Amino acid sequence: MPELTTQVLELLAAEPKLRPADMARRLSVPEWELARRLPADIIFTLPGIHAQTILEQVSEWGRVTTIMEVAGSVFEVKASIPKGRVGHGYYNLFGEPGQLHGHLKLDAVANISLQSKPHRGNEAYAVVFYDAHGSCIFKIYLGRDEQGTLYPEQVMAFNALKELKHV
Repeated sequence: MPELTTQVLELLAAEPKLRPADMARRLSVPEWELARRLPADIIFTLPGIHAQTILEQVSEWGRVTTIMEVAGSVFEVKASIPKGRVGHGYYNLFGEPGQLHGHLKLDAVANISLQSKPHRGNEAYAVVFYDAHGSCIFKIYLGRDEQGTLYPEQVMAFNALKELKHV
């Protein structure tokens, strides 16, 4: 059986439109194990310690799409991420009506990936948060205008997150 990295690259070449989550399911590996083996032009990884900093920056980006996938069901919130605050062991999001609201256990975020991979034929960028088992906790996709065009200022801010690697 070929090494996992080889399998990932072969699957990507054979089916480039597959989402990383679907690729992981196909190879029967946690999503993080798949993601960290994608080519550098698709993936940029960061340790989970940067989760709060990233969320604070994303809260300034405007409308994004937050996705949570559980047991095959996909839930989406298309709104800006509210600024959160730490308390009682969580990063607490207290959104306005229509915004995301919840409590993220920051120390449960083991890894983060910045993904630049086309989705359904469109350029797409996502910040993906993973737990220690390699499962996806949630994803934040950059927003689009009414014509479906990515907001250029969000793309610039997304790429600037890569500088956290040097912090």
